[in-house]
Amino acid sequence: MPDPNPAALDFLLTRRSRPAKTLAAPWPARDALLPLLTAAARTPDHGKLEPWRFIVLSGAAPMRLAALAKRIGTAQGREAEQVAKMADQFTRSGLCVAVISAPKPSPKIPQIEQVHSAGAVCLALLNAALAAGWGANWLTGWGAHDRDFCTEGLGLAPHETVAGFIHIGTETSAPPDRPRPDLGAITDWVQA
Repeated sequence: MPDPNPAALDFLLTRRSRPAKTLAAPWPARDALLPLLTAAARTPDHGKLEPWRFIVLSGAAPMRLAALAKRIGTAQGREAEQVAKMADQFTRSGLCVAVISAPKPSPKIPQIEQVHSAGAVCLALLNAALAAGWGANWLTGWGAHDRDFCTEGLGLAPHETVAGFIHIGTETSAPPDRPRPDLGAITDWVQA
């Protein structure tokens, strides 16, 4: 018989990301952030490769990335709305953790499994922040997929990509719940 953890299950059944634009100071200090990163690093990782890493963006770093998004996006001819949205993500943020997918060469573990592990790290960090009482949101945007932005702004190696930008701060307003998936429409039960 399983040993249930009803509080953990209730949290997972009711968890809700907080829009990044509603997060404000105070932002988590290093000592508050370390347990969240530790929890995220407990993500399933086939082969114990640690195919991900963290870049903690605080202080002047978010504003630097906002300016970079404006410069690169404008130079690339992106729509003004796209440029503003990418820049705004960092302008409003006092603390953001970039989760970096960094696959390792492995004859046993396919790269796609390593990429999935990085995605799982994003969700684990998001949930750890929410469980600790912070507001948190997982965002990407065109900058997460733009090589110039990733190289110049984050110093990523050619094989690295952004799995997600996890913005963490103090929740200023609780969002209403949103419609959830219809399990009947997305679940097949196979018994033979």
